[in-house]
Amino acid sequence: MPRPTPRPAHLAAAGAACALLLAATACGGGSDDGASSAKIGVLTSLSGSASAGFTGIEGGVKARLAAYKEEPGACKRDFQVVMADDTSTPQGALAATQKLVRQDKVFAVLPNSSFFFGAGQYAGTQAKDTPFVGAGFDGGRQWLNKDYRNLFNVLGNADYEKVASTMGDYWKSLGGTKAATVSFDTASSSGAALASVQSAEHAGLKRGYVNVKVPFGSKDVGSIVLGIKNSGADVLYLPVTPETAFAIAGGLRQSGVTMKSVLLATGYGADLLKSEPAVQAAQGLGFVSPGAPVEVPTAGGKAMSESLQKYAGATSALPSFSQSLGWQTADLLLHGLKKAGCDATQQQLIDALRKSTDWDAGGLLPKPIDFSQYGTIAGSHGPGNCFYVSILKGKQFEPDSKAKPACGTLLDEPLKR
Repeated sequence: MPRPTPRPAHLAAAGAACALLLAATACGGGSDDGASSAKIGVLTSLSGSASAGFTGIEGGVKARLAAYKEEPGACKRDFQVVMADDTSTPQGALAATQKLVRQDKVFAVLPNSSFFFGAGQYAGTQAKDTPFVGAGFDGGRQWLNKDYRNLFNVLGNADYEKVASTMGDYWKSLGGTKAATVSFDTASSSGAALASVQSAEHAGLKRGYVNVKVPFGSKDVGSIVLGIKNSGADVLYLPVTPETAFAIAGGLRQSGVTMKSVLLATGYGADLLKSEPAVQAAQGLGFVSPGAPVEVPTAGGKAMSESLQKYAGATSALPSFSQSLGWQTADLLLHGLKKAGCDATQQQLIDALRKSTDWDAGGLLPKPIDFSQYGTIAGSHGPGNCFYVSILKGKQFEPDSKAKPACGTLLDEPLKR
């Protein structure tokens, strides 16, 4: 994802001018003969209930930045990564973002946070001169606000409040007849859950058990399992943490319920394979990802896998979910830097990214994203419009041939909450 692009200093006088502007713009001077540095803020959950799912963000970001230095024609810039903790709360996300912008004076922020919606308005207004290049799985409306030109979502531009045909079509291809879903009581989790059953209904499936009020991280799933069983559902979507999803899937097995498809929104990656209990719990489950799993060969996937092993100490060719997010957000930042020029200002970087129509993370994404679009499917992929499914069999993730990837269209109907 995008990298910060420091400012020009072709002459000594220009360098002095840049120094005067540093506090306001985080400019980094430099010419072709020397190196300068730029701070990159990374917002994620370092503590709190969501932290376990984001342990690889820092490694993913740093691996991409390190790999960039070896690329032909790379800018001579040193990137300093500044980590910021959202404490797994919207309030924490706002406080951490304000610190990155006001005190740390970062050149750009990479939000990889389920709670970034708490900082969305601040990012798009008071911090409008700072590029924000992140993974918009928090469901915040800031990613779709046309006035917030400095926000760029690596997951695409589609509106979480709209529904895509993809999930329903995929389940229908598997012979599904009734769809159930369970989510946490957050905007992104509940929105994804409700969209899945609405998509299923559009494809001709019936609505089964729906619960979008589960406390974050809960493993008390007895009543949920009973509700799914009694509803007669045979396909299930779980946009929750893997621990909660495994508890539900395990409960269904113990109750003798056979599902044609159980899909998880997260969990694909090396972290799962490190835990034997998790491997056993995840057998036969499908893991959804907006980008291609490494089992589907792409240039971006190969580069990510090799760089994570080389620079982040990864012991497996398989990245974790959070490593992949960190890599992609840094990759888009670098893409913007390449377009804007090595000595670009923050505003020049924002302008370059807002015109970009060809970024696909080295083929990891099914389609390039058109960043001139907001909330549309035009020229881009988006959450739910295209996805891959990897099914765990033994200790191997196997791409599902019916979702390699599965792509659909946005339906002409709003999300029904």
